Amino acid sequence: MDKLSVQETKSKKGGRAKKAKTQKAEMTKNVLIVGVGGQGVIMISKVLALLCQTQGYQVKQSEVHGMAKRGGGVFSHVRFGEEVWSPTIPMGEADVLIALEWAEGLRWLPHLKHDTGIFIADTQQIVPPFACRNRTAGAQTAYVKETPTEILEKVADGYALDAGGFAEELGNSRVANTILLGALSASLDFADEDWLNIIAKFVPKGSEKVNEQAFMKGRDWIIEVRENPEEMPREATQPEMPIPPAGDVDISLDIIDDWCKSCDICVRLCPERCLELNEQQIVRLKKPDACTGCRLCEWLCPDFAITVNRTPVNKKKEAA
Repeated sequence: MDKLSVQETKSKKGGRAKKAKTQKAEMTKNVLIVGVGGQGVIMISKVLALLCQTQGYQVKQSEVHGMAKRGGGVFSHVRFGEEVWSPTIPMGEADVLIALEWAEGLRWLPHLKHDTGIFIADTQQIVPPFACRNRTAGAQTAYVKETPTEILEKVADGYALDAGGFAEELGNSRVANTILLGALSASLDFADEDWLNIIAKFVPKGSEKVNEQAFMKGRDWIIEVRENPEEMPREATQPEMPIPPAGDVDISLDIIDDWCKSCDICVRLCPERCLELNEQQIVRLKKPDACTGCRLCEWLCPDFAITVNRTPVNKKKEAA
C-alpha cells in the first residue's frame, strides 16, 4: 500500500471514530435541576444519577449548593448516556429543566433546548430577602411577575404544577420534590418500580409510602395532561403573592418544635431580629411587637417548621 493510501485509510478511520464519538455525545441526556436551599434539589439529582447507573449508563453529576443554608439558589447537572464527556450542561443543551421554585426556573430557562426541551416547574414562590425591602403591611415584593401562561408559551414542552399543594393534600409538605420526580419520570424510559426502589434509599425511614404516593401523583398528573390537553390545563393556578393584608393585622407564629433542626437560618435572616433559639435550641418569637409578618422565616425554613399567621384586626373583631 502506498503512502497516500495509508493516509486515506487513517483519515477514513479517524472520520468514522469522530462521527461515532459525536453520535454518542448526541445520545447523552441532559437534566438540569434547580431550586432553593432546602427544597431537595440534590436529592432529586442523586436519585436520578443512581437510577441511571443501575440501568447501565455512564453518569456525570455536578452541583453547586454552597449558599443553600442562606436560602440561596441550588442547581445540579445530571448527564447520562453510553459515554459522557463532561459533568456540566452547556447553555441551550438541557433536555429537561426541573424547577422546584418558580423564579429559579425562569432564571435557568436559557439552558433549555429551544426546540425540544421539556420544562417542568413548581409554581411555588420563595421570595428572597432582597425582594422584601419594604415590609410594611400591603407592600408588594420585587419578585418576578411572569406568569406560567406567559412562560409556557415560550418553551417547546412545558408544565407548571402546584407541587406544594399536591404535597399538602398527601399530608406531608416535604414530598413536593418527589412529586416533581414523578413528573420527570414521565419523560424518561425507566420503570416505575426502578424509580421507587431508588427513591426508598434516599427518603427518611417511615416515609416510603407517602413518597411513593407523591411520585405517582406527579407522574399521573403529567400523563393525564398529555392525554387530555383540552380537558386539563397544562398549568396550575399561580398562587397569589403572599403579602400582608393592608391595614392593621394581628401577627402570630406557629412553630413545630419537632421539625426545627436549630439551623439558625430564620434567626440570622430575620430583618427585624425578632427571633431567637431557646434553651432547647428551638426557634421562638422573642419580640412579637417587632414582627412585620414578612414571612421570610417561613419561606427560608428548610424544614417547614414555621407558619406565619396574619389576621386583619377587623376580621378578628367580626369573628368575635
